[in-house]
Amino acid sequence: MNKTRNLGALAAALLAGACTVGPNYHARDLPVPATFAEPQAQMPGADIDPAQWWTGFGDPQLETLVQRALKNSPDMAIAASRVRQARLSEVAARGVGRPTIDATANATHIELSKNSGISSIAQLFSGGSGGGGSSGGGSNSGGVALPGSGITTYALGFDASWELDIFGGGRRQVEGAVARTSAAVWNQRDAAVTLAAEVAQAYFSLRLDQNQIAIVTDEIARENRALAISGHIATAGLVPQSDVTRQRGTLTALEARLEPLKADVRVRVHALGILIGEAPETLDAELTAAPSRPLGLPGVPAGLPSDLLRRRPDIRAAERNLAAATADIGVAVADLYPKFQLTGLGELLSTALGNLFSKDSLQATATGGINFPLLDWGRRRATVAIRKEQAEEAYARYKATVLGALRDVEDPLARLDAERRRNDTLRRAVQDQESTARSIEARYRTGFVAQDELLNAQVNVLSAREQVATSDMQLREDTASLFKAIGGGWNETMPAMP
Repeated sequence: MNKTRNLGALAAALLAGACTVGPNYHARDLPVPATFAEPQAQMPGADIDPAQWWTGFGDPQLETLVQRALKNSPDMAIAASRVRQARLSEVAARGVGRPTIDATANATHIELSKNSGISSIAQLFSGGSGGGGSSGGGSNSGGVALPGSGITTYALGFDASWELDIFGGGRRQVEGAVARTSAAVWNQRDAAVTLAAEVAQAYFSLRLDQNQIAIVTDEIARENRALAISGHIATAGLVPQSDVTRQRGTLTALEARLEPLKADVRVRVHALGILIGEAPETLDAELTAAPSRPLGLPGVPAGLPSDLLRRRPDIRAAERNLAAATADIGVAVADLYPKFQLTGLGELLSTALGNLFSKDSLQATATGGINFPLLDWGRRRATVAIRKEQAEEAYARYKATVLGALRDVEDPLARLDAERRRNDTLRRAVQDQESTARSIEARYRTGFVAQDELLNAQVNVLSAREQVATSDMQLREDTASLFKAIGGGWNETMPAMP
């Protein structure tokens, strides 16, 4: 027992002098511009909560799709699994440098050989003069088994081991595991940000196809009316019959445009089905019909570049990965120093179960050891150098993530600013083209203009309307991209997903 106390005192002394080797992590400040270079348009709806930015478009169907995707998408399930794995790795890391205790129990039976050469020794201890044990395999009453007989021992106890974390390698492992858990949580949130943007953009593309189908369908109806008028005018002899044939050709070309658009609608619906974690055809009934009202266009509170360092999940994850890589250096450095181990075994050992639990059956062993690296041909120091390079790589990735985030905001800001002006111009062009087409159609009915002029005017109207529809979709896609760029799709109070 005195030896055990001495080992305990040695352990306490070693722990009192313990230190944590390797560099301590300090978050590195990265310079960012004071403001974004591109203009931020002030629009109604700038108070939209970035955590649920998709609600700003005023489409309940879009809101439902995003929520279903966040709940059921395989991408989110993968991210949640990685968080759970990281947390379990953290639990495992916390066990490093702590004592471990195992319970042991065993029963051992040994049959001794008659020809083992220890017959005389056994007889000496047993007080006998002959060579053989009992034929029934019993043991000598003195507790020594004779050759040809056997002995059974029973043991019950505990063994403990403790590698003292004198130089902090275990503590650095915990630091790294905690940082990686945090990075996994931020990656999970980044997956939510990305998924919400993907659902919104796929939905906007679907609505563009449906809008184009509506435009072409309207134009087909107008062409049918124009064809009827051409037939009447041709019958009256005011225009040649070839005008009717040409008008019919224009109508046929419009009808042919519908089928690819309908196929695109099916493709978009399938993509959305996969994004929400369902079979491709799941949303057929919900999304085949076009919405009854147009989508809104919320303003985006882009804020300041410094806000990205706090709000973007991918930046936060990159910073945590840098912290983990820094902790890994300390783990490698600790391997350069001696390792101290304490082991102990306490057990009850007896040849009979009846007296196994008596104090005379107690047997104890305690060992203290040290393992000092002398020659490893530079392996440990090379590992330290590798960990330092990995930390530098993590810092470079962190910096690249910040720079990429700045660009992610600047690009949609630039596109939005230009697209808004273009959209206004296109809307005025639609009004002008429709007015021109109405005037030419009226003159064509009286025979004052050729059909070519009328057909060109109708094509111009169709083209202008389609350009407006495409521009509207582009504005919404750029808005979604901007919300994604500022890290919209989560908030500080949102718990990590299970």
